[in-house]
Amino acid sequence: MESRTIESDFEKDIEQVNQIPAVANILEVICSTTGMGYAVVARVTENRWIACAVNDKINFGLGIGGELKVETTLCHQVREFQETVAIDYVDKDPLYSDHHTPKMYGLQSYISIPLILKNGDFFGTLCAIDPRPALVNNEKTINMFKLFAELIAFNLDSIQALSETKSKLLEEQKDAEIREQFIAMLGHDLRNPVNAISISAQVLLRSSMDERNMKLVKIIQDSTIRTKGLIDNMLDFASGRLGGGIKLNYENNVSLEDVLNQVINELRVVYPDRLILTDLDLNKEIKGDHKRIAQLFSNLLGNAITHGEQGTPIIVSAKTESDHFELCVTNKGNKISSEAKRHLFMPFSRGKVHQGQEGLGLGLYIASEIAKAHNGKLSVDSTDEQTCFTFHIPN
Repeated sequence: MESRTIESDFEKDIEQVNQIPAVANILEVICSTTGMGYAVVARVTENRWIACAVNDKINFGLGIGGELKVETTLCHQVREFQETVAIDYVDKDPLYSDHHTPKMYGLQSYISIPLILKNGDFFGTLCAIDPRPALVNNEKTINMFKLFAELIAFNLDSIQALSETKSKLLEEQKDAEIREQFIAMLGHDLRNPVNAISISAQVLLRSSMDERNMKLVKIIQDSTIRTKGLIDNMLDFASGRLGGGIKLNYENNVSLEDVLNQVINELRVVYPDRLILTDLDLNKEIKGDHKRIAQLFSNLLGNAITHGEQGTPIIVSAKTESDHFELCVTNKGNKISSEAKRHLFMPFSRGKVHQGQEGLGLGLYIASEIAKAHNGKLSVDSTDEQTCFTFHIPN
């Protein structure tokens, strides 16, 4: 039998046919039912005939990957007309007794059924041959072959669809990784110019300026603080998506109470017109990353200031018990809807955003990830009167 180099696409076809568990049994049933000695699932194109799965009981000599010249086969005719060819006894058949194919391969019985995919493409044939006569040109046998052909075609469609889905998924994963790497690099590159702006604003605030310019510099300083927070959230998000997760460091140089007070004082400076009331009862040590807890707290407190009702206080309470630590940030304001709650701790989910409240929608997501990293939980309780975010971790 002739052998050629099989192209990669045909190797894929062979692989997919042999991924179908039923194929081997189908070919065995064909041979045992018809008495024919060679059954095959063939990939047939205009120029190629390649055996994808084989049951050879007569030593025909053509195994998986074996190839015949397509023009020497009756499958070429099946492909062209997409019709069944079934021959009981070649020597007595008025159409095929002098046909070159049976003579060339020494055949007396032959049956071939087209394999048509869901989209109408012709894949190949399910066929059987034998040097002896066999009763195959009958409704019962042809229907059996058609049923098997439909089963094989259905499985090929499923395998190909799954392969395309996996390919698209891998491509999307690569694109997502590139995007997140870009976010990480962008965040790092933005830090230096933002820090330069912040330092410049601090220097200007210590100099003599009229009231108008002082207000402008204060706006610049406020904006840089907000931008730093956005960059930190963006970098944490990129790190988590790239597999790094939220990393914790339990080697704390400053007490948790001092860290929380530092966040409160910073935001009081930025928002001098907002009243922040505190009740801190932190007389026991907890196992936690104080800087990360400060980042979580800064997000919650900044969120409360941004969304809370103007002219009403933000209440901060924190306490350590023997078995847990709890931090609560409460503000007056509109109730968070049930729909918004479902997406509140998801990335890029901001709900209804009013002018002056714009952001990336990462703050609460990052805060919830910090809570999870501490084996804790971040929850929200919102009524018509007030909204309270609670961070709870076991001690």
